[in-house]
Amino acid sequence: MSGKPLFHFEISERKILLRLFDNIIVLLVLSLVGILFQFDYFRIDSQYWMWTLILILFLNFFSTVFELYDLQKASRFDSVLKNVILATSTTVLFYMLTPYLTPSLPENRLQILFFFISIAGALLIWRFSYINLISTPRFYKRVLVVGDSFDIKLIAEDLQKTDPNYHIVGFINTDNHVKASLDTHNLKEFHVEELPEIIPENHISEVVVASAYRRGLMLPLYNKLYELLKKGVPIKDYTQVYEEVTQRIPVENVDKDFYRYFPFSRNNANKFYTLIFRFFDIVISLAGIIIGLLLLPFIVAGNLIGNRGSVFYSQERVGKDGEVFSILKLRTMRRDAEHAGPQYAQKNDYRITKFGRFLRRARIDEVPQFYNVLKGEMSIIGPRPERPVFVEGLSQAIPFYDTRHIIKPGLTGWAQVMANYGTCHTDSLEKLQYDLYYIKHRSIFLDLNILLKTLSTILFFRGQ
Repeated sequence: MSGKPLFHFEISERKILLRLFDNIIVLLVLSLVGILFQFDYFRIDSQYWMWTLILILFLNFFSTVFELYDLQKASRFDSVLKNVILATSTTVLFYMLTPYLTPSLPENRLQILFFFISIAGALLIWRFSYINLISTPRFYKRVLVVGDSFDIKLIAEDLQKTDPNYHIVGFINTDNHVKASLDTHNLKEFHVEELPEIIPENHISEVVVASAYRRGLMLPLYNKLYELLKKGVPIKDYTQVYEEVTQRIPVENVDKDFYRYFPFSRNNANKFYTLIFRFFDIVISLAGIIIGLLLLPFIVAGNLIGNRGSVFYSQERVGKDGEVFSILKLRTMRRDAEHAGPQYAQKNDYRITKFGRFLRRARIDEVPQFYNVLKGEMSIIGPRPERPVFVEGLSQAIPFYDTRHIIKPGLTGWAQVMANYGTCHTDSLEKLQYDLYYIKHRSIFLDLNILLKTLSTILFFRGQ
């Protein structure tokens, strides 16, 4: 092979592309259906512009909630089919039930069916085209990794797991004394001297520098990379790429370089942001407490049958600045759950009762924590508070672990919607990476993203 790097779309470009064409294809198909079948429930014209605006708002909101813009799921048609049906059904339902701003229900109810089929069919046709045309190897970002003393297999797995269109072609190990851990069937090993030829021959679209260089190779490697940069080849630092692609911070690779990684989010000291954030906490926590009171009779009845013990229990957790406070929860485990001492809850934990499992999956067990939010001990969004006994061990084992206590703990957070449930040291490390990413980048838009993903987690019953 030879020639220029193959064309590819960045993550943000693919999400914009999906969202843009979702809207265009839906409106186009609805227009065609209206013309061909004299469909008059929904019309696109200047007189009824509000109908179109409300439809687009509902469609975008529920498409986000039902994960149509998750790139991993968007590349698999089985996930797309399920999520399109859910998003379309909810969009049509809310559209029909919105008073004044949407058209009145037609006398011929078949028009509602046409409306549903038009939206779902348009989305499925476009998403099928996306999977077979754009989400293909021709549009992959082909990457070469350069560095010393690194685990190329782990790097490839982390990046490609997050972005299926991110393809690491091979690597250059600049440290001859350390062998990289790799699968030789999938990744090619090159040498520094080959750099000028590697790029065109393998259609490399980006070079990622994974670590510092050894002194003997620093100058020649730098010169070759500089020549590539002058030719327009993007060259990026691995930690920068890792953060952009995975949306978490690789704390295990930063060698305790605190000042490099934590120019923290300016919003941590932004009084306007913190004021709005606190107002939001109070409003949502009051609403949550009211909902909890309405659910309480059903919870008490279910607890009498399924748990046969106290409904509530409190537990010490570590909050902002390392302050310990008591968190309030609904009991989901047997009363003798920790007779052998504190331990992480495991997947399919035998200590969790059947009713407790339902409460956890529906996230109802965390409703009492709205009281902690109202008191100011927690926020709606932030790192989940951990128990002091676990914090002590994790702080010694994981770099920067105590940094997560720089802000209030949250009822939900970036780690909760992105990572697996923490049951071991590895899971805690992954969650910390997401927590630190949130602390560094927290903003209103990231907070809204977390809320939407939390709603998806609840709707898909993914609680643990």
